[in-house]
Amino acid sequence: MLTSITSPKKTPLARLALAVAFSTLCLSGGVPQASAHGGRAEMVPLQSGLEAFGATVKWDDYANLFVIARDGVYLKVKPDSKVAMLNGKRIELTVPVVFKGSTAYMSKDFINQVFQSGLDKTFVVETRPNPLNPLSADEISRAVEIVKQSGHYKPGFRFTEVSIHEPPKDQAWNFALTGQAVAQPRQANIVVLDGKHVIEGLIDLDRRALQSWQPVEGAHGMVLLDDFATVQAAIEASPEYALALAKRGIDDVKKVVATPLTVGYFDGKDGLAQDKRLLKIVSYLNTGDGNYWSHPIEGLVAVVDLEQKKLIKIEDGGVIPVPMKPTPYDGRGRTGVAVKPLEITEPEGKNYTITGNSIHWQNWDFHVRLDSRVGPILSTVTYDDKGKKRKVMYEGSLGGMIVPYGDPDGGWYFKAYLDSGEYGMGTLTSPIARGKDAPANAVLLDATLADYTGKPTTVPRAMAIFERYAGPEYKHQEMGQPNLSTERRELVVRWISTVGNYDYIFDWVFQQNGTLGIDAGATGIEAVKGVKSSTMHDATAKEDTRYGTLLDHNIVGTTHQHIYNFRLDLDVDGENNSLVEVNPRVASNERGGPRTSTMQTEQQVVGTEQQAAQKFDPSTVRLLSNFSKENKVGNPVSYQLIPYAGGTHPVAKGANFAKDEWLYHRQSFMDKQLWVTRYNPDEKYPEGKYPNRSDKDSGLGQFTQDNQAIDNTDNVVWLTTGTTHIARAEEWPIMPTEWVHVLLKPWNFFDETPTLNLNAR
Repeated sequence: MLTSITSPKKTPLARLALAVAFSTLCLSGGVPQASAHGGRAEMVPLQSGLEAFGATVKWDDYANLFVIARDGVYLKVKPDSKVAMLNGKRIELTVPVVFKGSTAYMSKDFINQVFQSGLDKTFVVETRPNPLNPLSADEISRAVEIVKQSGHYKPGFRFTEVSIHEPPKDQAWNFALTGQAVAQPRQANIVVLDGKHVIEGLIDLDRRALQSWQPVEGAHGMVLLDDFATVQAAIEASPEYALALAKRGIDDVKKVVATPLTVGYFDGKDGLAQDKRLLKIVSYLNTGDGNYWSHPIEGLVAVVDLEQKKLIKIEDGGVIPVPMKPTPYDGRGRTGVAVKPLEITEPEGKNYTITGNSIHWQNWDFHVRLDSRVGPILSTVTYDDKGKKRKVMYEGSLGGMIVPYGDPDGGWYFKAYLDSGEYGMGTLTSPIARGKDAPANAVLLDATLADYTGKPTTVPRAMAIFERYAGPEYKHQEMGQPNLSTERRELVVRWISTVGNYDYIFDWVFQQNGTLGIDAGATGIEAVKGVKSSTMHDATAKEDTRYGTLLDHNIVGTTHQHIYNFRLDLDVDGENNSLVEVNPRVASNERGGPRTSTMQTEQQVVGTEQQAAQKFDPSTVRLLSNFSKENKVGNPVSYQLIPYAGGTHPVAKGANFAKDEWLYHRQSFMDKQLWVTRYNPDEKYPEGKYPNRSDKDSGLGQFTQDNQAIDNTDNVVWLTTGTTHIARAEEWPIMPTEWVHVLLKPWNFFDETPTLNLNAR
């Protein structure tokens, strides 16, 4: 039986209490010494040293050995033995693991010897840097320094973007397929805030030169992390806010938690000046139960001017008592559930390799980097079909998302968060917890982003890569014959972003058969409204629940939506593709016999961008096809486009608002599930590059305005999916992850079932 050494269970070696930090260990009295090449080896405690290095250490009682795992290394080692098994192969240790009393010790060279043995092939040194690699810490610092040394720099500049400026698409594809270097120099995009003014810059990192510097008129920049501190300080310093709190029986503003919310746009009907950099503040009371979200200070909204750094307006809709019932969500006070361990092991190592930012798994190859706005960007995705790398997708990422609420009250009407476009979801990456947020066999990858000062910052455990069992790939049992079946494996790239109360999990899922899926999961804590009603039997309950569900005493979960859009620059076996509609229909039987009707399909090619924008009907088929490439029987190679939602909540087939809402004037992407536009490297975001306080649609609505032809051209697919979130009791006080899905499936892309080789003998 495998048990963690830190487990309280009393196994013969569970008493191994190893508390000395690896980085401070030195040879001292009581520490054993062992011989190494005739000399004395310095020994250090095994568990604390390996755990500080990021490895897991478990003791196998039955086999009397340690099982040590980290990323692609799976090691079995017995005490007092110089032979160990690493990924199923023998390795000779210079010095064996030994015990001194109840403590296991390893040589100081043990980590280097094991983890740099060359037997783990998960990580491969990148000999030729990929031109799509994210900026390194040194490159971020260099780009910021170039700006500071230019004549344009002012003290107080705040950086909203420092990112790689991609080379031309054809050059990046050529590098991925042939290794030929790109001609474009290494460049960086810079976006800064000068007070409320947005400025874009382009940096030549090779020549250390500022190539362009362009103010963006009328744009409001992103909300930055230091804005969170600004709004908290503003409410704490406001006498007017203190009076409003006192009306509600709150005398300590330090117990009030401010949330910085974008204000949207309502054509002046909200009384807010359009040229101001503003945030609205709704607040919660920290009562000490670990869940201030359950104690909303309802009806009180503050407006903070971020340039003046002070509260300029209070909107008070009247006193609603703050719900005070303790509502912790961390399980405190509950009886725990005993769960036996579930082990996921890869005793012979990983089936994938990571070379820099490029990943190879079975027939798939792709590049991945973390972007400060949209999170992971997957590039140059190819599938090896019998020795030939075939293009599938040049670039795929979250394009943008919106979370609009349906309550018209003063503290709610403006809530329609564009999480990535207004806050930067990559910046808000949540470090992944091994064994909880991702399985224990996952490789966890750090990332580097620039903070608002331009300083390079490490994002720990930003993405997880792991392989998993995903059910049977296929099965058939012929009567009287041996069973034929094979397992399906999937490779998952996982990323998590926490935006206020919600946590969003995004999985890019690669299947062996050429299918590529995107799963978006929402978890965390619902934004709730304080009400007078305690139960549905109260006289006030009908009105209190007009826009939501009573979840707890005096707590309503307001109905809202989670709408995701994914930007997918598909290149199906090449760049020239077409959108094809395949519609099943019932047709009369004209060939005689007892049947009166038949099942047939109608097929047509979509000609323009505006014709392509449509609500998705799951009873139909939509393809992106390459008519210049055919499979063996003459069908054009294609990928099927499937935006669909699953789980408890209804599918979001568009925003649940009247057409005269200003939200519709600003954001079109949420109302249709399928968009196809002509490729333009400057068209990145469905909500537009600067959606904060925008008064028009500068995203997909603008991209499709010229209604370009999309037949046999280089196109980008935009798939929108999501849910209408009608709250339920089982989601309070914390929400089990609710998933929605997008699928890209090969459709006559191959000549036959692509996974027949899984049963090859």
